[in-house]
Formats: sequence, C-alpha cells, structure tokens
Amino acid sequence: VPIKNKYYLHMKILSLLFLTIFLGKGCNSAQAQEISNAVIEYEANTRGFYQKITVKNQMVTISKDRDGNDKPTPTKISDADWKELVDCFDTMELDSLSKLKAPTEKRFHDGAAIANLKITFKDKTYETTSFDHGFPPKEIKKFVNKINSFAKKE
Repeated sequence: VPIKNKYYLHMKILSLLFLTIFLGKGCNSAQAQEISNAVIEYEANTRGFYQKITVKNQMVTISKDRDGNDKPTPTKISDADWKELVDCFDTMELDSLSKLKAPTEKRFHDGAAIANLKITFKDKTYETTSFDHGFPPKEIKKFVNKINSFAKKE
C-alpha cells in the first residue's frame, strides 16, 4: 500500500507542476496578444520639429513629416524590446491616461516639444493630455521612454 501512495503522490505533483507551467505560459501569451491588438501612437512636435512613433503588432514606424508625405518603413521590434514594452503596457491603467499630470511645463514657452500618447485598444481610444517631450508623467515614463528608444535606434 505505501508504494501505491508514493506513485499517486508523484503523479499528483507532476500533474500540478505541468498545469502550473502550462497556465503560466498561457497567461503570458494572452498578455502579449493583447498589446499586439493595440495601436500606440506617440507624437511630439514644435514649430520646427515633428516626430510620430507608431507601434503596432511588434512593428514600429517613425515619421518625421507632419503632413504625412514621407513613407516610413515599418521595422520589427526585437523580442527583448517587445517583452519590455508588453510588461510596461500590462502595468498601465488605460482609463487613467487622460487624468495624468505632466511633471514639467517647458512646452508652454517653447522649452520642449509638445508630446501626446494615444492608445487604441479594443475599439476604444485612450489619450493623455499634452506633456513635455522627454518628461512624461511618472506613471507612463518607462513606457514612453521605451517607445522613444525606437526612434533613437533609427
């Protein structure tokens, strides 16, 4: 009888371990899938500067022409950068984006470009109020800095 109980206990532990790994991987895939359905647009501009970074489905497009006459080529985001972006996206509260306070006000006297973040997700658009380019609200700082890093690689 003790041998049967050991076998049963090992099978129970093995099943539990398998389910934990399987469910854990499933959750990560679901999170990555969610951001791949989002369209993220970061725009910064002044009278002499314009930049729009669009992220969609692990691709990034960078436009420097406010009239949209340039034909930017989408570039694949590396898996490591994409994972970091997914992690940041998962911690954001999309409903509160419009309520975030800008930490600085340099844009009011041409001391910084005016920046906005817009996320379209599940047929709903979430948008921040304007903030200084390079000085996003602390709640989205890591996310915005990651998006801006794609433009620096160009």
